[in-house]
Order: sequence, then structure tokens, then C-alpha cells
Amino acid sequence: MRVRELLTPERTHYRLQGGSKKRLLDQVAQLASRDNPDLDEQQVFDALIARERLGSTGIGEGIAIPHCRLPHCTTATGMLISLEEAVDFDAVDGRPVDLVFVLLVPEDNPEQHLKTLSHLAALFNEQAYRDGLRAADSGDALYRAAVDSDIELAITS
Repeated sequence: MRVRELLTPERTHYRLQGGSKKRLLDQVAQLASRDNPDLDEQQVFDALIARERLGSTGIGEGIAIPHCRLPHCTTATGMLISLEEAVDFDAVDGRPVDLVFVLLVPEDNPEQHLKTLSHLAALFNEQAYRDGLRAADSGDALYRAAVDSDIELAITS
């Protein structure tokens, strides 16, 4: 599943104030439930926190991909966030995180979850992709960088 299938301009947030990992995940839950009334804010927050307890979703290079499976989620949904100031996310390389891609998926489709996570990790492993996102100067530019670069990488991969 490509970024353009997961993300919308409305779920792309430029220069969000994070504060801390927990505060950021709380904001993510609020935004997710506002965007999709079928999702319960507390349930999203609890599921993201439970996943973080298993191990940080901070994959290094200033990137985190918090993700969880949810019972009332009917389709895979992404949210892209650039942070005003990087936050400690207990990432594998110890670096603070300034780019976050949140993935919420239906509880009953673990294969899609794993394939989508693998694709996202491969994208964020590309220096050019990260640089394009960090060069964005607005929410629209961030969204365009995410979906346009994903198409380019998919064609060249």
C-alpha cells in the first residue's frame, strides 16, 4: 500500500507542537478520532501506547512510525506529522524524532499491516525521501513531498 493510499492533505500536519512522546501520541489520538468518528480517541491512544511499550517505533534518522491495529478501523489510515521541535522517542539510534508517520489499520488484517509497515520503513530509509519531507514549508508541500516522492521511488525500485 502506497502513501497516497493512506494519506490525505487533511491528515498531514506541518510543524505540530509535540512536547513529548506521550503528548504527541495523545494529539495523534485526538486528530485521528476527529478525522474518523468511528475511532475512539482513548482506544487509539491506549493502542499506540501499548505498542510503544513493546518497543519504540522510532526507527532512527529522526523518524518514528507509531502504528497499531484497531477493532473499529475499517481501512488503513495514515497521518504524517512534521514537528516544530524534535522529541525524544527512544529511537534505536538515540536521535530525537522530527518526522512521524502514524499508521492505523484494521485489527483483522495483519498481513496488510506488515506489508505497509515494510513499505513505509523502506521509504523513510531513503535519504532523498526524508530530505524532501524536511524541506517542505507548508502542510500542502509536506503532503506533496510524501506522495510524489513515493510514486517516484516506487517506479525506480
